[in-house]
Amino acid sequence: MGMTMTQKILAAHAGLDFVEAGQLINANLDIVLGNDITTPVAINEFEKCGANSVFSKEKIILVMDHFTPNKDIKSAQQCKRSRDFANQYGISHFYDVGTVGIEHALLPEQGLVGPGDCIIGADSHTCTYGALGAFSTGVGSTDMAAGMITGKAWFKVPTAIKVILKNKPNPYVGGKDVILHLIGKIGVDGALYQSIEYTGDGVAALSMDDRFTIANMAIEAGAKNGIFPVDEKTLEYCKDRYQGDLQVFEADADAEYTRVIEIDLAALKPTVALPHLPENTKTVQEAKGLKIDQSVIGSCTNGRISDMRLAAQILKGKRVAEGVRCIVIPATQDIYLQCLKEGLAQIFVEAGAVFSVPTCGPCMGGHMGILAEGERAVSTTNRNFVGRMGHTDSEIILSSVAVAAASALTGVITDPNDLD
Repeated sequence: MGMTMTQKILAAHAGLDFVEAGQLINANLDIVLGNDITTPVAINEFEKCGANSVFSKEKIILVMDHFTPNKDIKSAQQCKRSRDFANQYGISHFYDVGTVGIEHALLPEQGLVGPGDCIIGADSHTCTYGALGAFSTGVGSTDMAAGMITGKAWFKVPTAIKVILKNKPNPYVGGKDVILHLIGKIGVDGALYQSIEYTGDGVAALSMDDRFTIANMAIEAGAKNGIFPVDEKTLEYCKDRYQGDLQVFEADADAEYTRVIEIDLAALKPTVALPHLPENTKTVQEAKGLKIDQSVIGSCTNGRISDMRLAAQILKGKRVAEGVRCIVIPATQDIYLQCLKEGLAQIFVEAGAVFSVPTCGPCMGGHMGILAEGERAVSTTNRNFVGRMGHTDSEIILSSVAVAAASALTGVITDPNDLD
């Protein structure tokens, strides 16, 4: 019996020729990631252990993205705690105001993660880097602390689901629609502690940004990780960018999967997830007409430059509906600057939207877009749990950028194809 792509990466990092599902291994880590919420907790555990050194100054990455620029005294204290730790131990990759970006867009952009890497992060959407053919997964702050000290982490080798993607998507159908369709099909626990491994001719039809979006939301199906094969688009993305030693792993032809799912990209429609779970999916045509109070375009799921360009394409020369708050958040400083250079920021402001600095703010109900009771938002973020973006009596509809932008113009959930 052969190994899946994920199993091969884990075997290599554990120094083993072969691993099988359910096996416990101790793997060497390429990256240990933390943010301004999880890092202070990890530092507490680090100090409780009596540790006085880190395994690598270059392989620990701390990104102050959730509550920055600091919204209150508590968030300022969390960042200071992280900043002091980074200074004490000479952490090379510490990202703060002025250099910060949303972590899961920032790390690929800066070439800090790449094919074949084994990555843990004290944030559940660390699985994003599977788009590059890496094994990456979210962990708790205690595991982050152990990783910072030892450069290792324990894993139970996961089983896997194979998702075969076929054909090419139609206009206004992208990575967000693919992953929402999949989660709607298998449920929020449909891939519990499994690897979701994508394959098929349809992979080539997806941009790297589409793949980042799909891998990012693997956790919303309960998965340990999501992972894409390394192809020409991956290698082109990594060229002159990725700072590590690129390693390409492929699943064996006789690798074992718990199930195989086929998705015809050509048959997909723009899709949304209604409150209060990502599995509560409908096509936009089924959900259209629902009134919204706010539209959020951004996050680690959909805040990249292609997302900004698509939003601007739809909003250009038009006006956000009266009574709707439209918030546009580029995911990194580089994307922010590119929006300025291309005139996208001007399009957003002239359309009546607000153009924000990079932040996770509204996605997890932190700041920059909190909902009051009775309000409903359409959002390109990744979770729509009760109270996720504010009051427990508010509602979140997850969507693609195209749907969020179109809905901002009409004040109701709208199929972007209906605007043409």
